[in-house]
Amino acid sequence: MYKNILLAYDGSDLDQQALVGCQDLKNWPSAQVTLLTVVPNFYTSIGMEGVFVGADNAHDHQVQTDILNRGVRALKAAGYDAQGIALTGDPAIEIANYAKQNNCDLIIVAHKHNANWAARWWGSFKSKALIEIAHCSVLIVILKAS
Repeated sequence: MYKNILLAYDGSDLDQQALVGCQDLKNWPSAQVTLLTVVPNFYTSIGMEGVFVGADNAHDHQVQTDILNRGVRALKAAGYDAQGIALTGDPAIEIANYAKQNNCDLIIVAHKHNANWAARWWGSFKSKALIEIAHCSVLIVILKAS
């Protein structure tokens, strides 16, 4: 059914392992698979003037690229037609834009349940934001607490 699958993760090794090992992928063995990571833009406020300066994230890019390359190798070793992409920006927007521009018909993302009720209610809503703006189906893989 799905021919062009986007596996999108937050850059962590744990997130990526969950996606690369996702049992649902076995349902689409002949699909083109893209492993995508997005390094967020971080901005820091300086002083009372409200000047914003982008943080240097060259090191983050290298770490992300190393993790990404390991994931692509694992997907290829499992027999998938796979490629890796690293982008910078707002994760939900970049994931949705990439999926639309590249005719992806399924986005798979990982989600970790937060045990802390405050973090659950006030933390990141990347999964919700993504499903609101994605043009295609979104499958959320639940990460199990270790």
